[in-house]
This record gives sequence, structure tokens and C-alpha cells, in this order.
Amino acid sequence: MAPVQKTSRRNFIRNASLGIGSLALSPTLIQLAAAKPAKKLGIALVGLGYYSGGQLAPALQQTQHCYLAGIVTGTPSKAVDWAKKYNIQQKNIYNYQNFDEIAKNPDIDIVYVVLPVSMHKEYTIRAAQAGKHVICEKPMALNAADCKDMIAACKKANRLLSIGYRLHFEPHTIELMRLGQKQVYGKVKSIDTGNGFTYGGDPNAWRLKKALAGGGGLMDMGIYSIQGSRYTLGQEPIRVKATQEKTKPDLFKEVDETVFWELQFPGGQKVTGKSSYNHDWGYLKAEAEKGNFELGPAFGYGGIDGKVNGSQMQFPQINQQAAQMDDFALCVTQNKQSRVPGEEGLKDMLVVDAIYRSLDSGKWEKIG
Repeated sequence: MAPVQKTSRRNFIRNASLGIGSLALSPTLIQLAAAKPAKKLGIALVGLGYYSGGQLAPALQQTQHCYLAGIVTGTPSKAVDWAKKYNIQQKNIYNYQNFDEIAKNPDIDIVYVVLPVSMHKEYTIRAAQAGKHVICEKPMALNAADCKDMIAACKKANRLLSIGYRLHFEPHTIELMRLGQKQVYGKVKSIDTGNGFTYGGDPNAWRLKKALAGGGGLMDMGIYSIQGSRYTLGQEPIRVKATQEKTKPDLFKEVDETVFWELQFPGGQKVTGKSSYNHDWGYLKAEAEKGNFELGPAFGYGGIDGKVNGSQMQFPQINQQAAQMDDFALCVTQNKQSRVPGEEGLKDMLVVDAIYRSLDSGKWEKIG
């Protein structure tokens, strides 16, 4: 199968709405092109760090079905700056002490939790109890048990919960899913994937504190490699064995630096992965019975690229976060489950928990 012809973003969306192209698994762009909610839904960002400021807030200037309605921050100077930059009304600005007052605010429909991992559970549950739908950034929580509590709380409050897996809305990634899950080139025999970067930031950052982050490169970067293996095959792994290395013990005192693992899937594929805070990785390679396909770069905010049997994929670059948030706004409007619900985050954390158990035991560990 030859790669599709190069196309613009506009033509890509138009073709998708006509059922053309390689999006059989994913109706997102059809929804985004055709659906028109009665009003734009208001999103409040909880936590105004790098990801909110550098990615989510700018993306919300490009969304069709939602907008930046409010913010939650513990830093008064940030509140002032954001209010001015994004024209946010004072009544839609909260701190962590008065957060629960958001329940009384009809301007805010969705709360996006963008906090250190240790705070995801608390603010997801509080947001749901306040009557708001929730997007929680990945990794979903410190462990799978917390994920289950979050899912249960949102169901009890009858609120939708989605996890910030933006790549499920990215065209190259959607094609990878189709090729693997539909066995376009026969059964996938093996997958190799890795994600990481060389950490050169603040040695006292929350990401290096186990109590706040839950772990290091595995939690932050490895979750993409785990996801990639799962969505390429469309299966859930059953066992894992892992090893690790640490070349900078003074920097990574509390968290993992580089982790290697092998996942066992029901189909018997050979699946290897790795994560790191000390190596620049970002790829996924799949070998099938009758061909091969890969992404590289595979997991970034932009510049995703891929090959099928050596030929370049020809898909447009999109704003992943805008597509992700627009899709969730449509899900809320249509009272429909997100394609990346809380259960998706739970599945990844079941694998992460098992990897950490394997690092401790040195043995194969069951997942779930």
C-alpha cells in the first residue's frame, strides 16, 4: 500500500469528512469539521506551569468548540499576567484555597488538571464533585489504585473524565494505529520504541521528587512508549520484565533515570521499550509479516513523521492539543465517552506499576 498523497490540513479534514484517507479508526476530524455545539464550552486550566503556558493556552486560541474561560493558580502574579494576556474575567480566577467555589461558576464546563502528578487525584475528584467535566494530564496518577478512585469519583458525579493523550488525535499516529490494529501488512511481529530526553533543568524540580512525580523518566517519558506499544497492537500486555541504569545518581536521587523493559502480549509479539532522563529518544518501529512502519520523531508536540516500507508518510501537522480539547468538548456536548477516558490512563499505570515491581524483584511481573 502506497502512502497517501501529500495534502493540506484543510483538504485532510475535508477528505476525512467524506470518508477518504486513513482514518477508519478515528472520527475526530469528521466531528471537528461537522459538529457545531450550541456554544463554546469554557475550560479552566488548573496549574499554570510550562505545559499550560506554552501549549494549552495557545492551543485554546485555535479551538472551535471550547475556550480558555478560567485559571487556577497559587501565584497571584501569574493570575494578573494571565488575566491581561488572555482577557480572563476576575470572577473566573481561582486559587487552591477557593477552588471548590468553581462549582458555582456556569462559565466553566471543563477543568483541565495540569499539576504535579501527586495532585492529579485530588483535583480531578474535587473538580468532578464541583460538577465539572475533567481532563487530567498524563501520567494519570501516582499509581493504578489512585486511577481507579478518580474514575469512580467521576462516574459517581456523572462527569466525563479524559486523559491528556493528545497523540490519539495526531494523523501520523492514527495511521500507525490503523496499520497495526487492522493488520494491513499482516500480524505485527515486533515493536521497538523509546522516549526520553537529557534532563538539564532545575535539580530541585518537582519531576525529580518521587513524592510529587511518582517516578522519573518512566512516568514522564516512558508512558508514551507504553502507550505506543498498546495502540499499535490494540492489545493489552500481560507481563513485563524491566532493568534500569543510573549514571547520574546525584541528580536522580529519588527517581529512575533510564529504564528498559520487555512486554509480553497475548499475540506473542516481541515488544521492547525504554525511557530516559539521560538519552534523547523518540521513536516507534513496528515490523509486520509483510512490511514495516515507524514513527520518528514519534511523540513530540509537533514535527511527527513516519515511514511505511521506507516511504514517507504524507500527513499534515496539526495542533494536537487543540484537536484533543475540541474533541472532548464535543464529547461533553454530545454526552459521549472520550476515546481517551480515565480507563486509558489506568491501563498505562497498571503497566508502570508492574515495571516498578519488576525493577524491585528482578523478575517477570504480571500486569493488573
